[in-house]
Amino acid sequence: MKYYSYENFKQDTNELINKVKEYNPDAIVAIARGGLTIAHLMAEGLDIRNVQSLRTELYDKTDKRDNITIFNRCEFKDVSRVLVVDDIADSGETFKAIMELLECENKDIEFKSAALFYKKTSIYEPHFWINEANEWIEFFWEKDFNVK
Repeated sequence: MKYYSYENFKQDTNELINKVKEYNPDAIVAIARGGLTIAHLMAEGLDIRNVQSLRTELYDKTDKRDNITIFNRCEFKDVSRVLVVDDIADSGETFKAIMELLECENKDIEFKSAALFYKKTSIYEPHFWINEANEWIEFFWEKDFNVK
């Protein structure tokens, strides 16, 4: 298990913002929950007001479900490029399902994805990513704010 500190997060998020700038997205979609913090900070760094989120369920604690469930829908008006963000492309199933759903429902919009971490074993590789993950990542928000 690798602890991922706020300082690493801040540095990597700034690097991700710089990688994404050329794409020039009109909106950001956060994959909840892991993508919410990143989406907010990237929106600040890219000066984007249109931030939306989709919630998914693939696991019940540590038990993986047979199918992913996606909650909510995004509404895009006057948008041509959307960045979809999450903390990690682990199995890649969540990213793949969300990207397919968004592309299917919004044929005239270009979607690209971004994550702080990518595992080479993932079935989906984000368009933009910073770190390769080889072990379980314990994000600072999972450890530092745990009040249990």
